[in-house]
Amino acid sequence: MSPMPQPPVPPGVTPGPVPTPVPAPVPVPTTGPAPTPTPVPVPTSGPPPTPAPVAPGTRLAARSLVKRFGATVALAGVDLDIAAGESVAVMGPSGSGKSTLLHCLAGILVPDSGAVLLEGQGVHAMNERDRSMLRRQRFGFVFQFGQLLSELPAVENVALAPMLNGASRKEAMALAAQWLGSLGLAGMETRRPGELSGGQAQRVAVARALITGPQVVFADEPTGALDQATGHDVMRVLTSTCRLAGATLVVVTHDAQVAAWCDRRVEVRDGRVVADVRRSA
Repeated sequence: MSPMPQPPVPPGVTPGPVPTPVPAPVPVPTTGPAPTPTPVPVPTSGPPPTPAPVAPGTRLAARSLVKRFGATVALAGVDLDIAAGESVAVMGPSGSGKSTLLHCLAGILVPDSGAVLLEGQGVHAMNERDRSMLRRQRFGFVFQFGQLLSELPAVENVALAPMLNGASRKEAMALAAQWLGSLGLAGMETRRPGELSGGQAQRVAVARALITGPQVVFADEPTGALDQATGHDVMRVLTSTCRLAGATLVVVTHDAQVAAWCDRRVEVRDGRVVADVRRSA
């Protein structure tokens, strides 16, 4: 087993100890002559168009993503390249397709057509078991309400991720405690989620997302349940820790102030990317 990733220390946080179609058959009538099968048309215009090439340095890419829910088109041909270590905020009004885009990128949903590529590997083509393994080992997640297990203390909530990946309980618990300490939560390891403030609980969620050394962290409205000051603190910790760990960060938000913490802002409307702006240095 490769060494477990060690927690970086984000700026402004007082750290604790940190470790070194098949076609349908044509029905045959029971009387009269059998019908002549209709020949399958053969394309005369050559192979289908090649998707746009992936830019050098890209870690996660979407190509011509389409996703429908019944008659509703949630994604209408999205192309997106996200570099290694880059933080991207995906913005848009309710129903714009931003959360559907995140779910397709993360392998939670499978697009109806198009491709999702993680360092050239087709996430969209994986079966459910492989996508589940991918989410567990190479992706991390931070949700609006934390989604911590209420009956477990903070340190066990964080340790659960490496234990699911095969780490021993002792190793996972020690590393979880180090991560909590690096995020300013030393001394709170045994507190349950109900005994933590909203900001503290989201720091626990950040530690849980990053403890396995993911390549990409997905954050769906991570400050939506927090007041403005606490939300800004969580975004500072999230962006700086991902940057130090070399993880790509994809944040879905409707808040421009939250998006301002990211290197880049992508706006989605009616299932299409309508703006892609990089933050000025």
